[in-house]
Amino acid sequence: MGNQMDRLSHLSYAEVPTVDPNGADAEDGPRIGVSYIFSNDDDELEEGGAVDGSERDPNQEEKQYDRRDEVECAVYNRHDCVYEKSARCCSLEVYSPENLLNKCKAGDLVEFVATGQYPHWAVYVGDFQVVHLHRAEVKNSFLTDAAQGRRCRIVNELYKFKALGSELVVQSAMEQVGLKDRELSWRNSECFAAWCRFGKREFKMGGEIRIGKQPYRLKILMSDKHTHVLEFQSLEDVIMEKRRNDHLGRTAVLQELAAHLNSVEETKKEPAED
Repeated sequence: MGNQMDRLSHLSYAEVPTVDPNGADAEDGPRIGVSYIFSNDDDELEEGGAVDGSERDPNQEEKQYDRRDEVECAVYNRHDCVYEKSARCCSLEVYSPENLLNKCKAGDLVEFVATGQYPHWAVYVGDFQVVHLHRAEVKNSFLTDAAQGRRCRIVNELYKFKALGSELVVQSAMEQVGLKDRELSWRNSECFAAWCRFGKREFKMGGEIRIGKQPYRLKILMSDKHTHVLEFQSLEDVIMEKRRNDHLGRTAVLQELAAHLNSVEETKKEPAED
């Protein structure tokens, strides 16, 4: 097997223990989230694959991006919120690549979004260009080319870490251009872009040891009064799950969670065997 890890498919919510669906953080009982230690983001899906993993028909009309289908969530490292996509963030204006160019500054994080696709992240480095992780290679592309027809927005504020200076962000991104395959230290475009802006090792593969208590929590807002929480051992794992939810969309995620919670409730109601 060498240095290559076998891929482990994502487990459904019904196959993993989770915390109380109402957000109560009880100390007893299993609370471990999905582990992506052997998994990689699907580059082909970042390029326009369908939700079920099949290739999208290039002749099929692209669905309009609908911000109402965004999954509102927050990520906590113990008690500190390190990421938040609130209703306000979900309502951030999305632009065509051409219109976004007038709003970008060097060092900004840009997110490209489309219905049924993983979000794709990039670092704007100036002169209408971005650096991004694409198809297992760090590339320097024109923003319009990297967008591939998707809408885009600036997402500097989603992560709560202190950003590096803009010159250092650009330098960090440009120094990685050309890295590919086994030279890479990031599983997806979001981890790469966030690492460039914040310089945190947690965004890199193996940046944190996955042993012992799970210090990260992904809190998914199901309604105004209800949340569902999963716990993870590393920020990298949280990001993989968060991106999967973004890929599915709010409606599908809530349906999946509802099915899981109903299954758990039915199991609790089953009479004990004599």
